[in-house]
Amino acid sequence: MIYGATGYTGRMAAEHATAAGTPLVLAGRSEAALSKFSADLGVEYRVFGLEDAATIGSGFAGISVLLNCAGPFMSTADALMKTSIRNGIHYLDTAAELDSYRLAEGLDDEAKAAGVMLMPGGGGSVAMLGSLAGHGAARVANPRKIRIALYVAGGLSRGSAISAMENVTVETLARVDGELVTVAADGIRKFDFGKGAVDCFPVTLPDLITIWRSTGVPDVETFVHLTGDGLPQGDLSLLPDGPSEDERLANRYQAAVEVTDADGHVAHSRLDTVNGYTFTAMAAAEAGRRVLAGEVRFGFQAPADLFGSGFAQTIADTTIVDI
Repeated sequence: MIYGATGYTGRMAAEHATAAGTPLVLAGRSEAALSKFSADLGVEYRVFGLEDAATIGSGFAGISVLLNCAGPFMSTADALMKTSIRNGIHYLDTAAELDSYRLAEGLDDEAKAAGVMLMPGGGGSVAMLGSLAGHGAARVANPRKIRIALYVAGGLSRGSAISAMENVTVETLARVDGELVTVAADGIRKFDFGKGAVDCFPVTLPDLITIWRSTGVPDVETFVHLTGDGLPQGDLSLLPDGPSEDERLANRYQAAVEVTDADGHVAHSRLDTVNGYTFTAMAAAEAGRRVLAGEVRFGFQAPADLFGSGFAQTIADTTIVDI
C-alpha cells in the first residue's frame, strides 16, 4: 500500500511500482483523486484518514507492506508506524525529517517484538547518502569521521519547501563520539561535486542517525548546497506541486563524502544520480518491492544497512566514483 498516493512523490512511486509489476493498493484521504489515479493505473484504492487507530487498521486489511508518502511526516508517521506495528505490517516512508527517525528509534524494541520492520527513508537522501557513506567507510581501515554533503539542484516540491521551512529554526546537529550535539549553524565547508568546490552549510539531516547506525562511525556531519535562490519565499501553498519532468531531467543531484581514518587520512568519493525527486520515487518503489519479496529485518532499519551500500547504484543512472 502507498498512503499519500496522489501526492507528488506518491504518484511517481506508484507509477514505478506498477511498471515493476508490484502488487499495489493506493490509499489516502481524497476519494476523487484516488478514484481517477487508480483507474489510470488499474489498481485498487482505499480512502481513510488517520484520526484513530481503528480506522487505519480497517484500511490496512490484507496489507503486508506500507509505503507512507504523505508528508509532512510529523503529522502522519506516528499514527502509521504505531498502527503498522499493531497490525504486523512493515513500514517504509520517504521522510527527510529527523523526527520520523527518532520515532523509529524509540519504537525499535516494540517493532522487533512484533516482527515488524520500520524503514523511514526507504527512498530519498537517506538511501542516497547512506550508500555513499557506506562505500566511503569501506575504503579505510578504521573510519572515525564522515562528512557528507548533498547538492540539491533545481526547484523544490511544495511539500519539501513547507517541511524545510517548518524545520528551518530547529537546532543544527552533528554526531560527535556517537552522540547528537548542537553545532554552529554558520560552519560553512567546501565540497567538490565534480565542477569545483562550492560552499555547503551544515544542516540537520536524518542521515545523522542512519549513517551512524549503518557504519558505526562515531562522528558524522551533514551539509547541503542549494542551487538558485535557496529556499522559496512567500506563500508556499501557492508553489507548484513539484518540478516538471523536464525540470527534473535538467537537474541531476550529486553528493560528496569525506571519510577520515584514525590516523587523519581522508578518502573522498562522489555520487552522481538523477534528480532527487525521481531518485526518491524509484528507490522507495524498489525498496517496497524488495521488502514485499521478503528482504526484511525486524526493528528500525536503514536502506543501506538492509540492502547494502550498493543500493543507490541499482537505482536508475546512479554512479559512485573515488577521487
